[in-house]
Amino acid sequence: MSAARMLKINFPGKLVFGNGVLAQLAEDVVAQGSKTVIIMTIKPLLESLADFFAHLEGKGVELLVDTTIEQEPSFADFKNILEQYRPVQADTVIGIGGGSVLDVAKLVAAQLSGSQSLEEIVGNGLLQGRSVRLICAPSTAGTGSEVSPNAILVDDDNQKKGIISPFLVPDAVYVDPLLTLGVPPAITAATGLDALTHCLEAYTNKFSQPFIDMYAFEGMRLIAANLVEAVRNGKNEQARSEVAMGSMLGGFCLGPVNTAAVHALSYPLGSMFHLPHGLSNALLLPYVMEFNYSAAPKKYAEVAIALGCSRQDSDEETAKAGIAKVRELIEACGIPARLRDVDIPKEAIPQMAEDALKITRLLINNPREVTLPDAINLFNAAY
Repeated sequence: MSAARMLKINFPGKLVFGNGVLAQLAEDVVAQGSKTVIIMTIKPLLESLADFFAHLEGKGVELLVDTTIEQEPSFADFKNILEQYRPVQADTVIGIGGGSVLDVAKLVAAQLSGSQSLEEIVGNGLLQGRSVRLICAPSTAGTGSEVSPNAILVDDDNQKKGIISPFLVPDAVYVDPLLTLGVPPAITAATGLDALTHCLEAYTNKFSQPFIDMYAFEGMRLIAANLVEAVRNGKNEQARSEVAMGSMLGGFCLGPVNTAAVHALSYPLGSMFHLPHGLSNALLLPYVMEFNYSAAPKKYAEVAIALGCSRQDSDEETAKAGIAKVRELIEACGIPARLRDVDIPKEAIPQMAEDALKITRLLINNPREVTLPDAINLFNAAY
């Protein structure tokens, strides 16, 4: 199944996971001697971050708090933010939020004192460095951006573009599942299914790696076993913690192996119709699994086991049980299951298929080749 590809992992320099570790982050920032800190976050979190801010300001740390990112960020959004903070001589950037906020925080830290333009760093490995300290703390259990080398922005032509670089992996990561307690059910569901997709697409990837398979398998297991409870009972700290761990494990899959056709096909849903990224993935996941499993039956059977299914008479049968299980999960989470349910016009499908095929950096990873007619068929199936 696996083609030979070198395994290369850039882990964060430090990882702290556990309920209440935000307090630890505040102490560590002070201990590091930070003087001026940019904090990228979102308005709904400001109340729960009040103590964190107060602790830092009480120790003489100057804080610049930015809450301008409210949806998937564009090139223009990023440039405006960078323009605003360039004069500030910050020594640390902290991202506390969902994937969009973390992606922007990562890029701000890299670009604050960098001489490259945004356009020059789009792609894989083109960013030349980062001199500002970068710390990430996710508030959703979803994108895994806190541990990945990726940042995604929408360009001026409304296409999603990836910036991938080891310099975007944070120096320190603080995963505090308590930050996810207030996330509404629909966002919990969509981001959780996004994290599940990261694990699943890494595990069944043409370039899958045994070392990453460990994270991917355990991530799938944790999310499948706990996501529905986290959606239905958001105050359940145990379920929140397990899903946060699964999401982080999914993030570790993104650098060395990355995602495949589900993500490639989901990009146009985000750029053309501004559908949340996690929801886009959930809408396509079962259909891409159906398309793929014959090309990697053993891997898809193991996915089913991770999701909690029992082994059937053949790998193919077991794989099918896994696909059924994913459909059940999506339904139990109460989020839309079809493109028509989210007002995607059917006549947009040919354009979406063409846009998806441009995401070759992900499609190359898919266990089965996706042609233009395949992409159209997949969108039609999901409709």
